[in-house]
Amino acid sequence: MNTSQTYILIAIVALAIIGAVMFFVRKKEQRPISKMAAIAFAFIIAGIAFGENRLIGYGLMGIGVIFALVDIVKKFKK
Repeated sequence: MNTSQTYILIAIVALAIIGAVMFFVRKKEQRPISKMAAIAFAFIIAGIAFGENRLIGYGLMGIGVIFALVDIVKKFKK
């Protein structure tokens, strides 16, 4: 396993741990994750998974970040 694959594995494990902690620790009064945020999370994970091809990996991560920002702006306007 080369260095880039190790970093990708570490990133995926870290995101999985963060997701699990958020799932189990969240309070009952909080709303569930929105569809837009879930799609953004999926694009970011896909970007990490397809990181070998930089154009596809960075493109998918960029799309995920854009979806996340749109979701944040929508929530602040409410």
